[in-house]
Amino acid sequence: MNAAKVLDAKGLACPMPIVKTKKAIGEIESGQVLEVHTTDKGAVKDLTAWAESTGNELLKHEEDNGILKFWIKKANLLKR
Repeated sequence: MNAAKVLDAKGLACPMPIVKTKKAIGEIESGQVLEVHTTDKGAVKDLTAWAESTGNELLKHEEDNGILKFWIKKANLLKR
């Protein structure tokens, strides 16, 4: 999946992956995809809820050797 930006949030504990994701999503254009890498197990629930509450779309998430990877599409027409 092509991402406009990759955010490395590995080693950060809650709430920092969300804080960094919010900042990074603001740095890309509507419709572009942000790829987030984190090791925080709570991020599955947290990023899913955050995407829903902000109108952004969590396209996919997977775990690869202890690293959780998320692809979030920035909402169209909304500044987050």
